[in-house]
Amino acid sequence: MAWTRRPLSSRCAACSNTLPACSWSEPVKQNQTLETALLIIGGGPGGYVAAIRAGQLGIRTVLVEGAALGGTCLNIGCIPSKALIHAAEEFLKAREFAGHSALGISVQAPSIDIQRTVAWKDGIVERLTSGVGALLKKHGVTVVQGWAKIVDGKTVAVDLPGGNSQQIHCEHLLLAAGSKSVELPFLPVGGNVISSTEALAPKTLPKRLVVVGGGYIGLELGTAYRKLGVEVTVVEAQPRILPSYDEELTKPVAAALRKLGVELYLGHSVLGLEPGGHGLRVRDEQGAQRVIEADQILVAVGRHPNTTGWNLESLGLDMNGRALRIDEQCRTSMRNVWAIGDIAGEPMLAHRAMAQGEMVAEIIAGKRRAFTPTAIPAVCFTDPEVVVVGQSPEQAKAAGLDCIVTSFPFAANGRAMTLESSDGFVRVVARRDNHLILGWQAVGKAVSELSTAFVQSIEMGARLEDIAGTIHAHPTLGEAVQEAALRALGHALHI
Repeated sequence: MAWTRRPLSSRCAACSNTLPACSWSEPVKQNQTLETALLIIGGGPGGYVAAIRAGQLGIRTVLVEGAALGGTCLNIGCIPSKALIHAAEEFLKAREFAGHSALGISVQAPSIDIQRTVAWKDGIVERLTSGVGALLKKHGVTVVQGWAKIVDGKTVAVDLPGGNSQQIHCEHLLLAAGSKSVELPFLPVGGNVISSTEALAPKTLPKRLVVVGGGYIGLELGTAYRKLGVEVTVVEAQPRILPSYDEELTKPVAAALRKLGVELYLGHSVLGLEPGGHGLRVRDEQGAQRVIEADQILVAVGRHPNTTGWNLESLGLDMNGRALRIDEQCRTSMRNVWAIGDIAGEPMLAHRAMAQGEMVAEIIAGKRRAFTPTAIPAVCFTDPEVVVVGQSPEQAKAAGLDCIVTSFPFAANGRAMTLESSDGFVRVVARRDNHLILGWQAVGKAVSELSTAFVQSIEMGARLEDIAGTIHAHPTLGEAVQEAALRALGHALHI
């Protein structure tokens, strides 16, 4: 969740109803310390999952959230961005059908009411956040609306709506405060400079959008805006987009962006706004400068753990850079103080935080658990999508492992052809000696849905023969998974 300091909401974090007549929030007794077994700071995916599981296990739990339940992911991140991406894709299809369509579909030129689109997106968000509130109430979790400030390892003061304060004392303190967007001091958000939060709730669409940052956030939103008809330019300091992924995976994405009409300025650093604010000055690696015209500038250069602004430093916890240092049970360096999700560093993924939250609740309840996943899937919802699970070829090589690395192209997959998206491939990384699968990577349309099969095969210790010998439904994109394993064994059937 994003812990930017802002006015307290007059609506409940659990159900969005106007306070104080809210049906989910428990009444807070003023000037009296609230006692609980588990206190969770942050109602994002990690925090609310931890609270639900703790409630199921009979642990007396209080969850403190200053904004809306669901944190960045449900409110201003994962869910709304995927909604906007879907709407943009549907609009692009309609525009293409208004021209020459190989499918024989013909329609009138479409238009889009972006405010209705945003309202539809907001409806999805509201249903999900309200559902979280209902689940918390169902399992007996007390939700306190307000901003937490650390007093000590057992006590937190919460700034409540209306200017009051509430002290909460706990046996266990779980820190799930998430992360916040990295800000550029020479490009502060305001006016026509926006963050992903504003980009997900446009009142109107700009004619020209410049995206600063070629990572997954910038490219997902940049692609969506381009499909909505906006002229989009992406500026990235590294020599290629998605620099955290290997080049073989990013090439199809770069090609698709150019085909879509997105301009890419790679190896360019940002110097700042031009006078008047409608241009962005950039410099290439040779030192040459130029101004890119823009009506809006989206800053999307990453996120960092939210460890400042709420007196966390008073605990003197061990750090790992800007993140809290934790062990395999998510314990910090202070007894009975735990940390999960983005505040504990990379990988900053909602599903990692949720798994950690569930585990911490079970440990507090007396169960034997440790967070030692073999692999955590990472998905980039560009067009085409990118999925990475387990070790890449480079990582396996760096670990001194002799591996088989084999790809199967979607150009040879019937289902991909019927989806009009035969670019991309599925790639498998397996040990040469025993064929144990170490990693999967894929780039292509809808490959995010293959991530479950990828991570399950690695967690269950599957070998190439296991995947090759499993009957896969035809025609599906999943057949490319089987074919990649077959090809690694030397006998692919459809290539």
